[in-house]
Amino acid sequence: MTTTADSLTISLPMLSPGVLALAGGALAVIILATIMFALRNAGIRREEAEEANLRAAESDARMAELLKIQAEMQGRISTMAEVFGARQAELNQAINQRLDGMSQRVSSTLTEQTKSTHDNLQKLQERLAVIDAAQNNIQTLAKDVVGLQAILSNKQTRGAFGQSRMETIVADGLPMGAYAFQQTLSNGSRPDCTIRMPNGAPPLVIDAKFPLEAWNAIRDAGSADAGKLAAQQFRRDMDIHIKDISDKYLIQGETQDTAFLFVPSESIFAEIHENFEAIVQKAHRARVVIVSPSLLMLSIQVIQAVLKDQRMRAQAHVIQGEVALLMDDLGRLDERVRKLQGHFSQTQRDVDQIITSADKLTKRGAKIEALEFEGGDGRPARENEAPPKSVESRTGLLKLRVVDEE
Repeated sequence: MTTTADSLTISLPMLSPGVLALAGGALAVIILATIMFALRNAGIRREEAEEANLRAAESDARMAELLKIQAEMQGRISTMAEVFGARQAELNQAINQRLDGMSQRVSSTLTEQTKSTHDNLQKLQERLAVIDAAQNNIQTLAKDVVGLQAILSNKQTRGAFGQSRMETIVADGLPMGAYAFQQTLSNGSRPDCTIRMPNGAPPLVIDAKFPLEAWNAIRDAGSADAGKLAAQQFRRDMDIHIKDISDKYLIQGETQDTAFLFVPSESIFAEIHENFEAIVQKAHRARVVIVSPSLLMLSIQVIQAVLKDQRMRAQAHVIQGEVALLMDDLGRLDERVRKLQGHFSQTQRDVDQIITSADKLTKRGAKIEALEFEGGDGRPARENEAPPKSVESRTGLLKLRVVDEE
């Protein structure tokens, strides 16, 4: 740099004046441009300073606004905090109330469930007691069934059982004297029961014997062949029994033309009619009717109705005589009531006439009482005179005033 300046210093005198003028002009231009640039930079710096001031003012204003907004936000936040606190208190109170309600409901529900469970347990205990009682009854019934099987296993006790059931049905359905048990007939036979029929008809015979051994053999048969053999034996026993009833108990003029064969079981009766139709037909031809307990009860009810109708017919003439006497008494009562009605009518007419006469006398007495009488000397009646006397009629309804004259 020093060498260059020296060279320029050395070379300046060598330059021409025009060149120097140009150089001076250029230098002046450069200086002017430098001044202009400096002025421009100063203006720019001034503008930048003004802009910086404006920006600072705006920043201060914004900062003030931000501080104001921050204060407002703090106020709002405090307000919201208060609101949230109040809401939280209300929420806590509502939650506590709901929890209390739920606790009460849960406690009441638990109480009800406990009570219901207690009631159910009590009912269960009662049902268990009923079941125990039923079990005891079943055990007792099982003992009775065992005893019944023991009774039915013996022929004599089985016959007594069937006869006892038949006697119970007859005794429950008919009055005393309408039946007899073990009555001896003219041929020396003794049927289980005889029922006296109305209108002098011969009695009806009922036999309570039944061949249960053959029937039990049918039920206990383990094979088809054993069942056929047992059925054949049952048919033979029934044929013999039906023939015995027909020969012993159907006596012309002494008993009815039909006798009853009592079967003490409804199921046996149904199976006989279902599987042994030939036995039923043979019994029908022999005039022997196979009856179950229900059919015997129905027959007893029919006989009872017939006996009742006979008793009513026997008492019909007595009823007719009583009705005739009742009609005579009714006629006399009607005649006496009519006479009494005539007496009442006459009495009413007499009372009406008496009332009419009393009304007339009352009106006349009122007219007489309304008149004013004077003394005999033309003077009015004195005040100290005795008051007119009242004369009462015998009926007690008519009063007359009598004035004494001087």
